[in-house]
Amino acid sequence: MSRVTLYGKPGCHLCDDAREIVRAVCAELGVEWTEVDITQDDGLFTEYGEQIPVTFVDGKQHDFWRVDPARLRKALTA
Repeated sequence: MSRVTLYGKPGCHLCDDAREIVRAVCAELGVEWTEVDITQDDGLFTEYGEQIPVTFVDGKQHDFWRVDPARLRKALTA
């Protein structure tokens, strides 16, 4: 089961940046992560369309718009 979920959409430069940070931090810590394309679900698009990228850690919203690697690392090691 993934501890980190990244909600985003194709063509989003902030999502691209967030993906690289999530990928790097999760690889460093050996943590599973997954990405969800909000354009494939009307409900997710309505809920998160103005906030992407949105990250969740252990099922709770962690960040939106930008991912701070130190903050993500701290959340995953707390």
